Amino acid sequence: MMAQYWSLKDKAGDCLLFYRMGDFFELFFDDAKAAAATLDIALTSRGEHGGEPVPMCGVPVHAAESYLARLIRAGHRVAIAEQVESPAEAKARGGSKALVARAIVRFVTAGTLTEEALLEGRSANRLAALAEVGSEGEVSIAAADISTGRFEVVAVRREAVDAELARLAPSELLVSEGAEAPVAGARQIVRRPAGEFASTAGQKRLEALFGVQTLDGFGSFSRGEIAAMGAIAAYLDHVGTGSAVFLQPPLRVSASDRMAIDAATRESLELVRTMAGARDGSLLATIDRTVTAAGARLLADDLASPLTDKGAILERLDLVDSLARDALWRGELRATLRALPDAGRALGRLVAGRGGPRDLAQLRDALGGARLLREHLARRADLPPLLARLLPGLDGHGALVDELTRALIETPPVDAAQGGYIAEGYDHGLDALRETARDGRKAIAVLEAGYRDRTGIASLKIRHNGVLGYHVEVPAKHADTLMAPDSGFTHRQTLAGVVRFNSADLHEAASRVTQAGVHALAAEAAHLETLTEQATQRREAIAASCDVLARIDVAAALADHAMSHNWCRPDLADEPCLDVSGGRHPVVEATLAKSGERFVPNDVSLSEADRLWLVTGPNMGGKSTFLRQNALIVVLAQAGGFVPAASAKLGLVDRLFSRVGASDNLARGRSTFMVEMVETAAILAQATPQSFVILDEVGRGTSTYDGLALAWSVVEAVHEVNRCRCLFATHYHELTRLAETLNALSLHHVRAREWQGDLVLLHEVAEGPADRSYGLAVARLAGVPAGVVKRAEAVLAKLEAGREATGGLAAGLDDLPLFAATLAAAPAAAKDALREALGAIDPDALAPREALDTLYALKRLMADEA
Repeated sequence: MMAQYWSLKDKAGDCLLFYRMGDFFELFFDDAKAAAATLDIALTSRGEHGGEPVPMCGVPVHAAESYLARLIRAGHRVAIAEQVESPAEAKARGGSKALVARAIVRFVTAGTLTEEALLEGRSANRLAALAEVGSEGEVSIAAADISTGRFEVVAVRREAVDAELARLAPSELLVSEGAEAPVAGARQIVRRPAGEFASTAGQKRLEALFGVQTLDGFGSFSRGEIAAMGAIAAYLDHVGTGSAVFLQPPLRVSASDRMAIDAATRESLELVRTMAGARDGSLLATIDRTVTAAGARLLADDLASPLTDKGAILERLDLVDSLARDALWRGELRATLRALPDAGRALGRLVAGRGGPRDLAQLRDALGGARLLREHLARRADLPPLLARLLPGLDGHGALVDELTRALIETPPVDAAQGGYIAEGYDHGLDALRETARDGRKAIAVLEAGYRDRTGIASLKIRHNGVLGYHVEVPAKHADTLMAPDSGFTHRQTLAGVVRFNSADLHEAASRVTQAGVHALAAEAAHLETLTEQATQRREAIAASCDVLARIDVAAALADHAMSHNWCRPDLADEPCLDVSGGRHPVVEATLAKSGERFVPNDVSLSEADRLWLVTGPNMGGKSTFLRQNALIVVLAQAGGFVPAASAKLGLVDRLFSRVGASDNLARGRSTFMVEMVETAAILAQATPQSFVILDEVGRGTSTYDGLALAWSVVEAVHEVNRCRCLFATHYHELTRLAETLNALSLHHVRAREWQGDLVLLHEVAEGPADRSYGLAVARLAGVPAGVVKRAEAVLAKLEAGREATGGLAAGLDDLPLFAATLAAAPAAAKDALREALGAIDPDALAPREALDTLYALKRLMADEA
């Protein structure tokens, strides 16, 4: 057995090997250790290898999917080794000691899942491949979601690979052996032989996959694009999917059709995932009101890939606008869509050979609902252009829907093995077989009653199991009655409490039931195969209908959210600008609303004459929120949705950059400041006059002089070289002097006030620079010890005095008292004053009201002394 195991393990490579033994999948050696740790199951042993016990663990076959899901989520890949012959066949082939033949029938990997239990319904699941052919500096990326059939390819410059992968977020990324792997964007990287990335071999694989003699009908593809797509086809063959997979004809995507957003910006803005990797708390989770899983997946794609084509954006906005203005129509559409199952993924399972009657029923219900929706929409005379163009995509499924409606019961089982899913009246021959089986079971019931009367054993029962079939069962104490030679019963089995028998008339009745049941199951299986073939022959048309339903769902969801949150339709301008009145941050606003707080809206107006705002003010004052909210408004607008503002007008953005927040990447040898400089360098190298950039606290990770100098030069470069729209937040007040020389720079600040020693943050953006930084007030608000704040005040006073006298930032610090002296003096005074006040109090003489007033007085005294 171990020789067979090692042969299969060699084929499995770095995958965990699920080795089928009876009713269990067993794992051995290091695979067992890894699986036991991930699944939190017992690690045992079986026999010895090299004088050491062989580690082993196992999972039941009937529950394998739930264990596979956990392993895949943990980053493992699994090879399934099944028994490909029965023990009887093995015995006939090689004698009583012959080993049952096993073979790897499938590799389960993160990017090739189709099973409903293994997939996240509201998220796409992509398999991607990278290919670089030639020396043009261009990299091709192919991405396929085999659960729905979407297949696309894009060519980008080498420096844009990480950004494109961040957009696609593939579950699994294929990279050629020896090629440089990307640093971000994929959950799992798989090395494959270089030959699988050859364009010539790739073209042949793709032609075989789609059953065509040439790919010209799908478009014009470069050698690199064909190589990337061919690598995906080769991998699907390797994992055991091969031609049994649903892929739509490949769609060639141009990178210029979408707003470029790099990985750091996506993470900073938390478009579809938070920085911690969770969906909750992201922009997507905040605005997602879709009622179908396909709609949720499409909304995520829209937010990840905002458009740059004005006409396409306006089409989406027109559809959202129409639905926003007609609440009754919107509600009817959403109610219809809510009842539709996820037909796209049901189709993927059917094409992959992993579907069943439940998947066919989902197609029936979804396409039937689409037909009703089509009829309802066709009666409207004022359809928005996008919807009018998409509407024909819901046609053409009437015959299939009618056939599935006649063939299937209302709610078929997931497992086809037990039958019972073909409706009565669809096949008269099947109905007759079922009637025969029912009559046979009635006859068996009559036999049971007759046996009880004849033997006088009231507890006699006729039972059925998979080994004996139908049999008579009596308690052991009555067995002698049936053991008599003339009883008409034949002994079959004796157990601890019961004895089992057969009889000639029971055998005859059971044969009729069994044969009818077997034939009925075979008939149903044949119908299932035929119906599946009919459905899969229309795979592309069905997939197109699913896409239309998803687009309607997204538009209706965006309209519903916009109306309930007072969002507005953005206007698109031909010139670079960003003019927002009453803009809000959608995620922060939603969070505040949960606690009953109100978000403070703010305006922004960027144009050619005023394209760079320098924003100053205290920490926690709202600078970062202000920057991010305007970036999110741009994303939402170009994704084709309404925006959180009273009004908004913008010129299209080709690239969006965000350098906000502190982070490091120590695994790659990068400190927080290094990451900041890398991201800043990318912005300065790539931003164009049509870009939008938000920069927060550039230069804060190094010395004051270095940081100020860097921030100063970055502002000048953005203004003079990149000439893009930019919001630049900083604590360096010295930068405000740049307004004197940079004509498109204007000064703004977030308002704050100190009131009776407390800092009041107003979260309002106003014109002009901040009067000061309020850093010490924020420190006090954060709970920094009073002595430390008092020492900081003394240092600040010396610094400011020295700067005024000499222009040197550190002048005058030589004669500053030591920290210990400053700290000792301040608390001593506070302690003495508090002692005197406490000593004057007679607790027994205080009334409740006086005690409360005295407590307040002590707190004021402590605050004054601090």
